[in-house]
Amino acid sequence: MNNTKRVEILKRLRDNNPNPQTELNWSSPFELLIAVLLSAQATDVSVNKATDKLYPVANTPQTIFDLGVDGVKSYIKTIGLFNSKAENVIKTCRILLDQHGGEVPENREALEALPGVGRKTANVVLNTAFGWPTIAVDTHIYRVSNRTKFAMGKNVDQVEEKLLKVVPKEFKLDVHHWLILHGRYTCIARKPRCGSCIIEDLCDFKDKTDV
Repeated sequence: MNNTKRVEILKRLRDNNPNPQTELNWSSPFELLIAVLLSAQATDVSVNKATDKLYPVANTPQTIFDLGVDGVKSYIKTIGLFNSKAENVIKTCRILLDQHGGEVPENREALEALPGVGRKTANVVLNTAFGWPTIAVDTHIYRVSNRTKFAMGKNVDQVEEKLLKVVPKEFKLDVHHWLILHGRYTCIARKPRCGSCIIEDLCDFKDKTDV
């Protein structure tokens, strides 16, 4: 795909959604961090159901740490992998309290050192909470980038590297939100909804549908 096509795709996605937001509920960098940590192999809807009950009770490193692992589990038991996630949440809270004054660090290395936090989670926090032009590549973005041929790669790291290279600066802050929402609702996994896609004529996917 050439850059002229890419820019037109990005313009259409921007015109359709000028101020894209994550679908996770959050009101502080810490709430976002915990929500993204919990969202691994889980839907945003399921995470929101859990955090909507958890955060009114505890939404700081200290108050969540005070709940303990079993206390956290009682709020997130409807989410996949809740046992290991509860342990990671408590360990993360301890590190934030001991090493960062109870604040979420605006630093990639420090974020990725937190239990359960990988590059994707760090990218989401840096982008959404702190306004960094990072691109968090999840399964939706990986699929959309390869299927449309917008930014092809054999793994999420390659796709991220390509996106960072081909997406112009003016679009970088919001592009991961546009692509994830496009993958979640239009360019879905089993049968993409090409017939209702606003970039269908620019997409290089060969097996397009009429849906």
